[in-house]
Amino acid sequence: MDISGKSFYISVDLEGCACTIGTPGQGLAAGTAGYEFACLQGTREANAAAEALLSLGAGEVWIWDSHGTGFNLRYDRLDSRCRIVLGAGSKKRFPGIDGSFGGVLFIGAHAHDASDATLCHVYSSASYQYQRINGAEVGETEIDAAIAGKAGVPVLLVSSDDICVSQAKNSFPDAGTVVTKKALAWNSCISLHPDKVCEMISAEVKRVCALPHPPKPFTISEPFDYEVRFKRIEAAQSCSLRNPDNTPFSRPDAYTRCGRLARVEDIFEF
Repeated sequence: MDISGKSFYISVDLEGCACTIGTPGQGLAAGTAGYEFACLQGTREANAAAEALLSLGAGEVWIWDSHGTGFNLRYDRLDSRCRIVLGAGSKKRFPGIDGSFGGVLFIGAHAHDASDATLCHVYSSASYQYQRINGAEVGETEIDAAIAGKAGVPVLLVSSDDICVSQAKNSFPDAGTVVTKKALAWNSCISLHPDKVCEMISAEVKRVCALPHPPKPFTISEPFDYEVRFKRIEAAQSCSLRNPDNTPFSRPDAYTRCGRLARVEDIFEF
């Protein structure tokens, strides 16, 4: 595919990076074990993808710091040609994306909840047990990819542990993947060397971009059934999600809210 002059968007989470674990009960935030290294390695892995795209003639690369507070990466170590999207609170996923972008890449992604996936969760490990669309469990990659897909932008790459990559292959069968580590438990893994992972990301970006045609964008038909199960009763009680007719979501049990949403963006904007 011809990527010359096109823009690309790299979403950088941290949990799926090489040699990255967190702290039980706390996850991966400032002050936890592994956080400082994850920030550095996330920067290095994102930069490997960005430099590969730029070497092939990409016109612009946007790097989105999408972990937690949105202020994690070592920005001065990124290629100076990149734009950097950072911070939290806008309730926008892939802010500014439109049809001019040639693809999105997920670096340092993590699985949605699975028995042994490293640091798995959906958006907040402290808030949610699961999220389901049309009865199927989904993670951040699927929801974010659907927002990019609404603009006609496909997923080009997902890098993470083996369980997240397996989930990604089900959702994005034509996207490139890089397995950074084998998951052993929520806070344990067998990782490849950080340098090796950067080399693999660069090579996989180049391989995918050499394909004759880009992958098809990932989409979710709207409206759709949406179910979210919280970890705390009061969170479910105060949930403000509403159906297209403006009625509140039902509450089949103390922790769960169910209903129908008109747009994928409504997951974040209620």
